[in-house]
Amino acid sequence: MFDGLDTLLGTGETREQATCACDPGPAEAGETLHVDASDCPGAGRIAAEPACRETVVAAVGGQDVRAVRTEHGGVERWYEDRSVALLVAAGRFADTARVHDPALARRARREPLVAAARAAGRSDAVSHAAAESGLLAVAEAAADEAAAAEDNCLAPLVGPALTHSLVERAPPPDGVLADRYELDTGAVVRLYDRPDAEAPRRYHIEPPVVRFSAAALATLAAARRALADGADDPTAAVEAALAEPGDADAIEPDAVALAAALAKHTRGAGVLSDLFADDAVSDVFATAPVAETPLRVRRDDESMTTNVRLAREGASVLAGRFRRASGRAFARSSPTLAATTEVAGRRVRVSGVTGPVSDGHAFALRAHDREAWRLGDLVTNGTLTPEVAGLLSLAVERGVACLVTGERGAGKTTLLGALLWELPTGSRTVLVEDTPELPAAALREAGRDVQALRVGTGDGAELSPAEALRTALRLGESALVVGEVRGEEAAVLYEAMRVGAGGSAVLGTVHGDGAATVRERMVTDLGVPESSFADTDLLVTVGARETTRGRERRVRRVEEVVRTDDGAAFAPLYEAEDGSLVAAERLGGGASAVVADLCEPGESYAETLAATKARGETLTTEAGADA
Repeated sequence: MFDGLDTLLGTGETREQATCACDPGPAEAGETLHVDASDCPGAGRIAAEPACRETVVAAVGGQDVRAVRTEHGGVERWYEDRSVALLVAAGRFADTARVHDPALARRARREPLVAAARAAGRSDAVSHAAAESGLLAVAEAAADEAAAAEDNCLAPLVGPALTHSLVERAPPPDGVLADRYELDTGAVVRLYDRPDAEAPRRYHIEPPVVRFSAAALATLAAARRALADGADDPTAAVEAALAEPGDADAIEPDAVALAAALAKHTRGAGVLSDLFADDAVSDVFATAPVAETPLRVRRDDESMTTNVRLAREGASVLAGRFRRASGRAFARSSPTLAATTEVAGRRVRVSGVTGPVSDGHAFALRAHDREAWRLGDLVTNGTLTPEVAGLLSLAVERGVACLVTGERGAGKTTLLGALLWELPTGSRTVLVEDTPELPAAALREAGRDVQALRVGTGDGAELSPAEALRTALRLGESALVVGEVRGEEAAVLYEAMRVGAGGSAVLGTVHGDGAATVRERMVTDLGVPESSFADTDLLVTVGARETTRGRERRVRRVEEVVRTDDGAAFAPLYEAEDGSLVAAERLGGGASAVVADLCEPGESYAETLAATKARGETLTTEAGADA
């Protein structure tokens, strides 16, 4: 069973080496054992140096640690899964076997697989200890895989300590290279197809820092210490590190690149900066426990696994960064977070959770487009038709009350943001959001008068949703926009609809999958009177589905709300038919109350309807000219 096992860790004979100088921290079950190998001649290379291996196995002491991390010269080595299982089993075996065979117990600390092979041939307390400790099981698995994969049972994941992340540089063994390109950050992306059609494609990224030389990584480690000791900025920290004695000629890249890497990984978003530098990446997911789960990305609406994992410390660093960006609590007492930040020049929405509701930190990050979408853009990409765009444009311009509804990720906020550009250019707009997502900055840059109000979550001196809406109504005659209607603000929103919000549009989004669901949520769940709900003019339902071309977002239905003796009913204006949006008979037949209300003095129903179609053609033409 163990033929050839001695070759896994050398010749089977103990190799002499200078005394190990690794400095392990305390070993605790379920935690990571941290080993400072800064002054160790063996650099904490557990796989290659028996003395380092002996130090770490003794430090583990049989504790069921989650992982072992060594650091030397700015490089981290992480030993996990089968590697840490071997170290734990070796420690347990050594503690038990030392009373029966002290020499083999020490051998187990230095060369555990060799000790397992020796113990397997015996029929005494030593072989029993090898079985009970799990050493034989780990060794048998290593022997089974060694010939096929030439895999060292103690092979670590290696990464620069600065990054708080681990990047697996080897491509997936079953992957077929489909594409390769380089990002502005210097990172290289490779896309790998998988033979199994059900397996997600691999998004394989190689950040520039993983290609740095050992001398450059050591310089970065020194620069990080200088930054912590009070250096003014990353450039000054790198200059201080380069001034230390060493082989400066061996350092590549130059000081500017080193300073950029230091800034990215100490004051920036680290590896997230490389991922979001890819315009095709819209989402990044860090799933708890982050140290054990590779990041996932959504690229061109396709979900992919990556070759990157965050270290637990890396997740904590990001949590602190997002907490500071939002100004909100994020801890066990307040274990959820909603924030926005900027990564790689893109505005990114962050949703986070932490213990006790999850196994440590976890994040879902979604990038908003570098440029705000307009209705014409949504026509161009197939989200809606020119006719629907024209109707919505004219309706918003002339002051309707409109709600956009859809499931999560259907594109509600994108459509709402596009509608804001259709408000009269001289009007005032008040945005009420808990997490800023609407294009307030872009609108202001275009000369629009936009006032944003941030809604609180109960952990700071902020307005409640209802208070924010009441404040908005006091800020002058304005178009009123609510990022998402969730709770008590619904009653205030419908009060604004009732009074007409100064003659301007009232817009918002609400989670749901159609008009009936929205009415149920508003009337039954949120307590809006049925008669008040009838003050809604339009309901636009958006949806998303996975296709062979990726995730497809579409307007599925446009309905007007019709007041009845019982409260409210819904009448379609546009609805899906054979995959396309088609006008309902009511719209062309002159029966739409919304279109009739949009008519200006002296303008007929037919002229208003023609104006919506002309507007849609104009929006489409303008979008095509800008493309």
